[in-house]
Amino acid sequence: MEMHTTTIQEDKGDGIFHKAMNSESKPVWIPGPVIIGAGPSGLAVAACLKERGVPFLMLEKESCVGSLWRLKTYNRLQLHLPKDTCKLPHMPFPPEVPAYPTKKQFISYLEAYAKHFAIEPMFRQEVQSAIYDARMGFWRVQANESEFLCRWFIVATGENAEPVLPNIEGISDFKGSLIHTSRYKDRADFEGQKVLVVGCGNSGMEISLDLCNNDAQVSLAVRDKLHILPREILGRSTFCISTWLLNWFPVKLVDRFLLVCSQVILGDTHKMGIRRPKIGPLEQKKSTGKTPVLDVGAFSKIKSGKIKVTNSFPLSSSNGAEFVDGQVENFDSVILATGYRNNVASWLKEDSFFNDKEGYPRNPFPDNWKGKNGLYSVGFARSGLLGSSIDAQRVAEDIARQWSSETKHLRIES
Repeated sequence: MEMHTTTIQEDKGDGIFHKAMNSESKPVWIPGPVIIGAGPSGLAVAACLKERGVPFLMLEKESCVGSLWRLKTYNRLQLHLPKDTCKLPHMPFPPEVPAYPTKKQFISYLEAYAKHFAIEPMFRQEVQSAIYDARMGFWRVQANESEFLCRWFIVATGENAEPVLPNIEGISDFKGSLIHTSRYKDRADFEGQKVLVVGCGNSGMEISLDLCNNDAQVSLAVRDKLHILPREILGRSTFCISTWLLNWFPVKLVDRFLLVCSQVILGDTHKMGIRRPKIGPLEQKKSTGKTPVLDVGAFSKIKSGKIKVTNSFPLSSSNGAEFVDGQVENFDSVILATGYRNNVASWLKEDSFFNDKEGYPRNPFPDNWKGKNGLYSVGFARSGLLGSSIDAQRVAEDIARQWSSETKHLRIES
């Protein structure tokens, strides 16, 4: 089969800076890997490839790096884990940044990271489909109106590409303000309102706290059992303590320790209407990927009654919610803190590496980063930014080894 291709590249050190698209509809050949996504995961693997002298093309559907953080997060957001566990490869946070960086500080870090490693994504390039062409031995990546061919294909779009909007009975009849947390920015928009927050993950808890601090009357609808842990134990990160303990003790024993500490520091969450699962927080994270809530002050508001915890409900009137116990309340606004999902299954035409139902690699961490035919994933380990950094280094090392072998072979042949 004869295939006419165009290669777009401008040499800049050890990378490739891709500029304009060819006006004709010829596939564009990319010598190195194509990376999808310019969030933390994509930037991490790009930097690791740069360090190893491997050129690449990065496609990003938005107009900036870290678009989820910049466009779809609330203003009071802080990293839940210490900055030393959230840094990307080969570049720490500046020393003046506090232990738990704010949203603005993390975005500045991502921008500085991209600038430091001269990572220049092609923005506003949304991937429509990606399929491996076995006849040619290359990936065909269709983005907007242009098609790319590559030997290696890296999915780094992350776990949180699209908001989850639950199917709640009667929700279309609600006449008040109804938004997902991806559209929540600041508590000032809800001053003095009666607000129902649906979902009790980290986002739901923090937005409830934010609203409560601005004199809103907040109800928090808790639909599932969940674990709430203090963010710190004796001044040290709960995450860091648990990670250290896992080097010496089994998961169930560490879970028991965390729950005892939580009981001492926070109190009995069940009395406040928040039931814990039967399995411990670390065991649940490992088996289901569900992250425990790290409390930053919302639980004290729940105990004081300033945030009211309610059961799951269906919306049933123009401005009301009917709860399981039959009680009906009116609300000015409803905020859906119902999380995100990835959208890989909608455009990646592959069913052996990624689970086509949930869009995650079939193999759990730490074997989640490599598939067949040059397919890789970064940021799907359900292990946060630390997991993304580990993935990025493994992917870059594996591709660099193949890149060195292939270029050496070409030099010998020539």
